[in-house]
Amino acid sequence: MKILVCDKTEMDAIEKMRAAGLTVDTSFEITPEELPNVLPQYEGCVVRSRTKIRQPLIDACPNLKVIVRGGVGLDTIDAEYARSKGITVMNTPKASSASVAELAIGYMFMLARSLYKASSTMKAEKWEKKAFEGVELSGKVLGLLGIGNIGREVAVRAKALGMTVIASDPYVKEAADVTLVSLDEVLAKADYISLHLPKTKDSADMIGAAQFAKMKDGVRLVNCARGGIINEAALYDALVSGKVAAAALDVYGEEPPTDWKLVKHENVICSPHIGATTKEAQGRVGAEVAEKLIEFAKAH
Repeated sequence: MKILVCDKTEMDAIEKMRAAGLTVDTSFEITPEELPNVLPQYEGCVVRSRTKIRQPLIDACPNLKVIVRGGVGLDTIDAEYARSKGITVMNTPKASSASVAELAIGYMFMLARSLYKASSTMKAEKWEKKAFEGVELSGKVLGLLGIGNIGREVAVRAKALGMTVIASDPYVKEAADVTLVSLDEVLAKADYISLHLPKTKDSADMIGAAQFAKMKDGVRLVNCARGGIINEAALYDALVSGKVAAAALDVYGEEPPTDWKLVKHENVICSPHIGATTKEAQGRVGAEVAEKLIEFAKAH
């Protein structure tokens, strides 16, 4: 089976696939314009967040049998259309869960103690000790929107810090040590809200002006899930009004953003979609990609 790896993947995983008898080529910088001319000769492909596999490309690849996305979610692939064409579509939902969870928790600490601002003032040679009275995470209510693999990892860490964890997820009926409630109850009760759900037609813009109005004054918001779930204009207004005390963002409706107004707000801290970007997660993602493709090749 011939496989094209379109995005950066651990070489150990690539060598493992080759050792199992797969023909694996790498093209980590392949462009959307080049793909329709290159991918049709392959039976399988590996993508991460950079490469998009949409319907026109699928139609141009009659030999394609399997697509594996190294990462959580399938939003970069027209997965249902691919499956309708008999193509198997897989991802690696658990491999990066711990890394994303740690980023979300780290952001909560930063928001609680204004660490970004404090560090910036020190670099400006200012000693503003009295300007940075923070709050503890212990004793606060964390509201999770989504309690899948990553949400559960966040919950474990938050409870270890003494937080009360509640969650809203229409697809989950029970979760250990987490109280499942409605979305409105999360909005009303949470001191911190952290998003861990995919972007779908149902979740797009699910947090807008009406939802911000239901939140506690001074709520802190973390989004390490997907851009477009939070309406960014409404978030900006909530930050300006003080309804949201601070927000931490790793994902955006447009990546990279073309309108930088939100990320430049003084009470926003941000990163360029790096939730899964740790050495450990990349190793696990690569290993799971290799395992899935080797098993697929054996079965076909």
